[in-house]
Amino acid sequence: MMAIAKVLLVDDEPNIRKIGELSLKKVGKWAVVLASSGSEGIELAAQERPDLILLDVMMPGLDGPATLAELKSRAETADIPVIFMTAKVQKQEVERYLAAGAVGVIPKPFDPMSLPSQIREIIAALAPP
Repeated sequence: MMAIAKVLLVDDEPNIRKIGELSLKKVGKWAVVLASSGSEGIELAAQERPDLILLDVMMPGLDGPATLAELKSRAETADIPVIFMTAKVQKQEVERYLAAGAVGVIPKPFDPMSLPSQIREIIAALAPP
């Protein structure tokens, strides 16, 4: 299974960033980098090289899918797995996110106590048997 040491959380809502950061640091025991927009997330992903990116779908300016497309188009960030976080988790929406290149989708609002284990499950499922 892929080891996670650093997670980049991209969300335009300060509360989500704060709760997410606490959850990822305290429960997940990971280093956390925060971005408040898609363009900031793209910049930080290239600088910080996180092991994983948690990406909000609905953001002003560059939304999640547009941010993901940009990350995938750049050599230095193309291989970083991205998990979308969104309140929109109907089957066809989830399928669209996965088709766009996300490795998983976590529903919002998320439970801070179980967020790291949800992430680990998604990452574990990526590993070839």
